[in-house]
Amino acid sequence: MADIAIFEEQAFSVSSLTHAINEQAYLPGRISSLGLFQEEGVTTLTVQIEKDGDTLALVPAGERGTSGLVVGASKRDLIPFNTVHLPERFTIRADEVQGIRAFGEQTELQAVQDVVNARLAKARRQLDATHEFQRAGALNGLILDADGQRVLLNIYDRFGVQRQELSMGLNAADTEVRVKCGDALDMQEDALGSTTSSGSRAFCGKTFWNKLVAHKSVKDTYLNTIQAAALRGDARDSFEFGGIVWERYRGKVGGVAYVPDDEARLAPEGVPDLFISAFAPADYMETVNTLGIPYYSRIETLPFGKGVAGEAQSNPLHLCTRPRALIRLKL
Repeated sequence: MADIAIFEEQAFSVSSLTHAINEQAYLPGRISSLGLFQEEGVTTLTVQIEKDGDTLALVPAGERGTSGLVVGASKRDLIPFNTVHLPERFTIRADEVQGIRAFGEQTELQAVQDVVNARLAKARRQLDATHEFQRAGALNGLILDADGQRVLLNIYDRFGVQRQELSMGLNAADTEVRVKCGDALDMQEDALGSTTSSGSRAFCGKTFWNKLVAHKSVKDTYLNTIQAAALRGDARDSFEFGGIVWERYRGKVGGVAYVPDDEARLAPEGVPDLFISAFAPADYMETVNTLGIPYYSRIETLPFGKGVAGEAQSNPLHLCTRPRALIRLKL
């Protein structure tokens, strides 16, 4: 019969639990699954971003007293960004493990690990959902807290640049939407400068999407073509039009939609280092000054040996390094 002392096993060390939570099944999120964000670890809690005009880049950390990044003659600014600390807590009481008996080839230790892994899986799902929400915020230029109200980071204000906007004229039946698409792509290319992209994708709110798929110029383009099936199928499926892949984005938290119902967010794809997810190390003694990874976890014994308290955490910074390349599309 397992008891609480089993948590003193090496299987429940910081390194073992951290490995376990990083191995948990991935919670699908549309933005995350597209691979837009490049993930990398940092050894500090603050990430320095170099700003040269509208171009931004990560600045590598260096040791004190050593030479740093060589900067050219043009005037550049270093902008610090703090990573966000996202802790998740859970408790496993002694009663939950005292009745566990070994059966078949499963040991008592393995059975207790199943209990721990179930808690880690739940914490991982909540952290994954938070990463998706903050990545959507990076596309919006405004990263919000879990309540959907408190602003954690206003990217445009921090970089001192203006958001680019374009009305698509979807309320007018005579609008040539394809021409509007070209205008949006031109704005995006101007923001990217000499950097090329592999394509562009627009994440649409509900009302914007419905207006788009029902617009006369869009339907006329697909009429009597082999692509007409794109408009006959599920009204929420993505389709390509005007050089842009359009798709309905349905994320929502705290009653606040990731993308406002009457707007869309146009983002370039295939641009190196355009979207980054930097992960700082956890606030544990074992992880000080180490390279950060996406998830951490550890446990400690409760007073009087009545169970264990567990924590899972992530310390991300989700950012767009060229925010003017994100175009706000309006009806």
